[in-house]
Amino acid sequence: MQKNKLTLFIFIALILGVIVGYIYNVKVIDSYNSKISAAEVNIKAIDVQMAATTDTTTSIYTSLKTTRTEQLKVRKTNDEIREDKVEYFSILSDIFLRLIKMIIAPLVFTTLVVGVAKVGDIKAVGRIGGKTLLWFLCATLISLALGMLLVNLFEPGKAMHLMLPDSHISTGIKTSALSLKDFMGHVFPKSIFEAMSNNEILQIVVFALFFGVATASIGEKGEIVIKAMDAIAHVILKVTGSVMNLAPIAVFGAIAAIVAKEGLGILSTYAVFIGEFYFSLIILWLILVFAGYFVLRKKIFTLLSSIKDAVLIAFSTSTSEAAYPKVLLELERFGCSNKIVSFVLPLGYSFNLTGSMMYMTFATLFLAQSYNMHMPFDKQLTMLLILMLTSKGVAGVPRAALVVIAGTLAMFNIPEAGLALLIGIDPILDMGRSATNVLGNAIATGVVSKWEGELE
Repeated sequence: MQKNKLTLFIFIALILGVIVGYIYNVKVIDSYNSKISAAEVNIKAIDVQMAATTDTTTSIYTSLKTTRTEQLKVRKTNDEIREDKVEYFSILSDIFLRLIKMIIAPLVFTTLVVGVAKVGDIKAVGRIGGKTLLWFLCATLISLALGMLLVNLFEPGKAMHLMLPDSHISTGIKTSALSLKDFMGHVFPKSIFEAMSNNEILQIVVFALFFGVATASIGEKGEIVIKAMDAIAHVILKVTGSVMNLAPIAVFGAIAAIVAKEGLGILSTYAVFIGEFYFSLIILWLILVFAGYFVLRKKIFTLLSSIKDAVLIAFSTSTSEAAYPKVLLELERFGCSNKIVSFVLPLGYSFNLTGSMMYMTFATLFLAQSYNMHMPFDKQLTMLLILMLTSKGVAGVPRAALVVIAGTLAMFNIPEAGLALLIGIDPILDMGRSATNVLGNAIATGVVSKWEGELE
């Protein structure tokens, strides 16, 4: 499929997904959403009564507890029915994402081995790696600081006026912060096959670095391996081209499923928070593009044009992983050296998730504001530094941003129950931050290529 046609079809699929999803929501899903909303209102009212009750042995407290259990059952039952009803849409995007995940591990491994082997000596690898991590560090700090600055400026949580919940209320999301042991577990593989089967990009990168340097060091014998890996990489890229033709169908399914399930009403309910977050993302985009322009000059606009399909795919499917093969192809077409692209891009998917970084400070402080919890500047700065460390290496963790936020809430005594405010709208927010992650990694790769003199 030609590039311009693919962009057009993705855009059409995006609009059709919204229309079909809305119609399906009104005609089929709305009754279940009403029951879920009613149950949630009842649960909140019961929670307030239970929190105000000092004696937990009374019959009134027992009755409240029983009623709460019944309402939880009503909510769960209707939520399961709703999931079943939108399954037909989500299966379209699930197939596409499975095919993408099928490609990513071998693509990262083969291209990175070839890239490192072509770089040659370990000093050159260290030099490129140093420049790459310097850019990532600056981008991460800017993203986190921007999220902190703008959430303090907009104060979207001030209007919520939430009461501090009782301790028994839980969201079911892991609340412990990522420990040093967990972090190391995400960095160093105990088995390359396990890392590939779980799509642990950072672990694959570590093994590929060792493998690539070792291959380059054995001379002529290594040439055979490099040629084989290069051939495999080209085969996988050919497969990627075929899989990308399914992108419009996946986009339609993903958007239709979100709109059908949540309806357009959720946009009005959280309009202020969603609007301010997306406005913040636009500011982050402008900063990233300006930083890219400082190095790439007018070629930054060519780069933006090249990756628009990949950004659309990431936005529509709510995962930057889906855009990885497309970004890799477009960066090479843009003129970035194969060895730089295959080295920087996989690292970026673990260390340079700029959209997710900004969301973490923005969402955490939003929840603190919602509970009228004042956080002084020094405490916010501490939180920023903690997020900078705990967020690394969690690219393969499901709902990674929410998991990291949950751990941060626990550290600063912000109620975990506040996550319930984010869970409902997280798919909508995830679309924007996934697209931003793709943009940030593409610009980083272009910049490092320019610094290394490897940009045509």
